[in-house]
Amino acid sequence: MRRIIIAGGGTAGWMAAAALGKTLGSLADVTLVESDAIGTIGVGESTIPPMRTFNNLLGIDEAEFMRATQATFKLGIEFDDWARLGDRYFHSFGTTGKDHWSAGFQHFWLNGRERGQGRPYDDYCLELRAAYAGKFVHLPGDGLNYAYQLDSTRYAAFLRTLAEREGVVRREGKIASVEHGASDGRIAALTLESGERIEGDFFLDCTGFRALLIGDTLGSEFDDWTHWLPCDRAIAVQTESVEPPRPYTRAMAHDAGWQWRIPLQNRTGNGIVYCSKYLDDDAARERLLGRIEGTPTTEPRLLRFRAGVRPRQWVGNCLAVGLSGGFMEPLESTSIHLIQRAVLRLLRMLPMTDVSDRDIAEFNDQHLQDMLQIRDFIVLHYKATERDDSAFWRYCRDMAVPQTLTHKIELFRETGRVFRRNEELFQENSWVQVMLGQGIIPRSHHPIAAKLSDEELNHFLGGIEESISRTVGSMPPHHVYVAGYCGQPRAAAVARQTA
Repeated sequence: MRRIIIAGGGTAGWMAAAALGKTLGSLADVTLVESDAIGTIGVGESTIPPMRTFNNLLGIDEAEFMRATQATFKLGIEFDDWARLGDRYFHSFGTTGKDHWSAGFQHFWLNGRERGQGRPYDDYCLELRAAYAGKFVHLPGDGLNYAYQLDSTRYAAFLRTLAEREGVVRREGKIASVEHGASDGRIAALTLESGERIEGDFFLDCTGFRALLIGDTLGSEFDDWTHWLPCDRAIAVQTESVEPPRPYTRAMAHDAGWQWRIPLQNRTGNGIVYCSKYLDDDAARERLLGRIEGTPTTEPRLLRFRAGVRPRQWVGNCLAVGLSGGFMEPLESTSIHLIQRAVLRLLRMLPMTDVSDRDIAEFNDQHLQDMLQIRDFIVLHYKATERDDSAFWRYCRDMAVPQTLTHKIELFRETGRVFRRNEELFQENSWVQVMLGQGIIPRSHHPIAAKLSDEELNHFLGGIEESISRTVGSMPPHHVYVAGYCGQPRAAAVARQTA
């Protein structure tokens, strides 16, 4: 396992290269093959909190990374018009209220509603309140949970520098063919258009939707999920910033999908996601350009995709990382996270000599479970809707969904409870926020909440809200903090003057 070959660059390739180079050092020779002539998807700009763990493992300085990628802080996602036209809710990265060991905070909040006490559920979440106030600061003890909004192309370039510093070698060129043995099915080498032959012991397929190694060469099948996630197109465009960057991403539903808006330090990322069965490409482009804020700085870029997964991400001596292994709706910003999960899981299971079939089976099972759990969470946004104003939303509302999701929805509807399994990515509070936001209100709650007297419950709820109000009130504006923490010197001076 001395020679590890990464086929393809972009975010997936360079995340893998940086992690392998940093972790293994002289134990392995890591080579990344990519071509400047092949573009990368490069539109994923919104992340989730586990990315901080990945960066920390690589020893990355946060301010340096944010400056290089023009990143801002992200406290969650705002969803407009998903449950009903005119509705709005927020999926934050933090916790809401205070849980009891026997029951989550939502049970106490539900009991308070029955008694005519309490405020909206949102008022008990620090991250949500800070996001809508446009505030941010690093709190002691990681008191504020956050992720980043960033330029993924810049992030790949940043990681390339780190990886090459750790000894990773980059080979420029297009892959012309993949050599693999007919008897054992293992990949032996990549041959470039130049004729150069690159041999390896283990290969990572980071070739994106082409899946040149895992799909074309090794024949790993693809499970199509478009019957649950029908959107199959996206158009992305960048614009000039017209306001200080907000510390959250926006996902605005329309009659055939949704639109994103992601504020960076130097620009705003925009895009429209849609189902081509209900909206054609020209109409989608016109709709996107009619709903952006600021002057476009790039030409709109069309992307075609299918939501789904390859259950066999690891075949023989080849592992799919990123889009080559499957694609998840970008709605909850999980693409970069799934790259991270695959890379870190590989590092934990990397064989000393030969590949173990049991390792392969375990990896594939764990990664598939990740994908299935994330799939259910994203499908929830489409299924739990009251919208009937278009054929697209009527299809989503009426479609049959996986039994695992049906169970989660009905359990919450009946009891207010949410249970997670096997290191499931989205926490209980994430499910509660989205289900409440989509209009699923529990009919019951845990009896422990009824133990408190009216006075005790009022004191409990009021104390949480007051503490959050004080904390948010003491925070600086998000754009001022970003400029001072990781912005360019001139930007920091301007932000201080306008604050």
